[in-house]
Amino acid sequence: MTTAQRPATRHLTGWSVTGLVLLLPTVVLAWIAALATERGSRCLTYGEQCSSVPGGLLHGLFWTALATGVLALAWPRTRAVSARAGAVLVQWAAQLALGVLILSGA
Repeated sequence: MTTAQRPATRHLTGWSVTGLVLLLPTVVLAWIAALATERGSRCLTYGEQCSSVPGGLLHGLFWTALATGVLALAWPRTRAVSARAGAVLVQWAAQLALGVLILSGA
């Protein structure tokens, strides 16, 4: 590993850990915000105007964010730095998409 790659691997570890730490708070706060709307409370109370986004998609995004975050942490830091960076990108993309889908009324 070159000297220039060391800071990059530390940054990848930091981004991965940050994503994992923020995953549950993101989901919980997004659900609270979604259920605080009129549409969300109507769905919760009467089962009306609920989202058309399948629950499997939300679960899949959650597990994808979790799995790729753990994979990025477990990946050897000296090998395939670009693949590790890709895992962190997928982790954050899945996490952000999950938050947006929940906030959109899922």
